[in-house]
Amino acid sequence: MPFREINSKMVEARVLPGQRLFSQRGAMLAYRGEVSFTPNVGGGQGGVMSMIGRRVAGEATPLMTVEGHGTVLFGHGGHHVQVVTLSGDTLCVEADRLLAFDGSLQQGTLFLGAQGGVMGMVRGQVTGQGLFTTTLKGHGAVAVMAHGGVIELPITPGRPVHVDPQAYVAHYGEVRNKLSTALGWRDMVGRGSGEAFQLELSGQGAVFVQASEEKL
Repeated sequence: MPFREINSKMVEARVLPGQRLFSQRGAMLAYRGEVSFTPNVGGGQGGVMSMIGRRVAGEATPLMTVEGHGTVLFGHGGHHVQVVTLSGDTLCVEADRLLAFDGSLQQGTLFLGAQGGVMGMVRGQVTGQGLFTTTLKGHGAVAVMAHGGVIELPITPGRPVHVDPQAYVAHYGEVRNKLSTALGWRDMVGRGSGEAFQLELSGQGAVFVQASEEKL
């Protein structure tokens, strides 16, 4: 695994010859060795379609290609950093939450409305989050950002997990998502229109939930 957690807000990445990493622009804190950082105008391995997905979602997060031989410290904005290791799974994560990831992972774009129907589209309008989610598939590691710490909740058959969409960070596995209304006491106390909805995740896998509802 190329990432080593230094503390809750910083990771160290090993960069080896012939391999590459992608990172969010501005995420490099320090580095040692012969390491280069090049702006990636194609949206990483996802190419043009990956970049289009981010732009349509209002998530045109620029990426840097990191190559060479050395080590790099990554962090951004003092946000909590969580390292996720993939073993052939697909990780779904909003583009603006990506700190850095293995260049060997296959990138794509998931339109949440494809699984959630009309309600999936409501997510972007009501909660302020995008309709498109970046997908990363294969064997490798991903460092994602969140507010106030992250907890991993398992998703098992017959036991779906319901998440406030604004607290959602990422999920992986064979998981389906569905957005539904959830009018309750939280709306009565006037904490925001986004909390009128719940994101239901079912199947086999896990979801990462942040401690704060603040959007990056």
